[in-house]
Amino acid sequence: MTTPEHSFAWRVIERLDKELMPNTDLRPKSPPVVLSVAGSDNSAGAGIQADLKAMSALEVYGVTAVTCVVAEIPGRVTAIHPVPPEVVSEQIRILFEGFPIAAIKTGMLYSAATLNAVVDALSACRAASNRSIPLVVDPVMVATSGDSLMENTALEVYRLRLLPMSDLVTPNLDEVEVLLGSKVSDRSQMREAGHSLAREFGTAFLIKGGHLGGEVAADLLVERDGSESWFEAPFVRGVSTHGTGCTYSAAIAARLGSGLPLRTAVAEAKHYLSAAIAGFIRWQHESGAVDALNHFVRREQ
Repeated sequence: MTTPEHSFAWRVIERLDKELMPNTDLRPKSPPVVLSVAGSDNSAGAGIQADLKAMSALEVYGVTAVTCVVAEIPGRVTAIHPVPPEVVSEQIRILFEGFPIAAIKTGMLYSAATLNAVVDALSACRAASNRSIPLVVDPVMVATSGDSLMENTALEVYRLRLLPMSDLVTPNLDEVEVLLGSKVSDRSQMREAGHSLAREFGTAFLIKGGHLGGEVAADLLVERDGSESWFEAPFVRGVSTHGTGCTYSAAIAARLGSGLPLRTAVAEAKHYLSAAIAGFIRWQHESGAVDALNHFVRREQ
């Protein structure tokens, strides 16, 4: 049996007491704090659970404001329970009161009432902070399974309030179709959509092209000034995961919170996500194989 004085935790505490704590310059550096405002996925492949894994892997401290509780497994959503909007607002307010928030991402917001509460809370907290805090909006509308993750009345609030106050919006092609009212089926149409949305909402758009298929998963970043950048990675076949959009936007927010410029943050997040997909985890179950992203793949390389 291992005695307390011989345990790893005991040795670490002892070392900190003797070597580091008296000299504050040697203490571990506090990581940036990044806020995720999103839904809870009980299967932990998407939502705030995925966000926290990605943020931890990228060495920032993730905090959360939970917007709704979702009962789901990969491929199926069976229930959605919204958190009262005033509770969502209070989560955001108290986190800004207690932590130096360096970046924010939003995910599943679900209803118009929650969207309005989030916009009001974030606007007030960002204004009160007297500093620039980047906001990444992942406009979660439809699950990978095809289940709707947004009430119909929420779209207008997205368009009129949330998207214009963001620094980056990260729609997939299905979400681009909802925002534009037209399908996107090739790279040329991705370019047209990206520039059209960036002009309309006055912010940067990252159009995710994974749904196009092919041998390459290509995403297009169109910035406020109209400059564009493509980000590519091999398309991984034979894997069925969910939470890629959540993970991607969380990784971007993590890198922005660490001080990287937008284009670099997107590039590093794309690399991280591609590794998490390629290094996917699989379990065999009575109903068949279950896949998940490997959020900590970088720690294993």
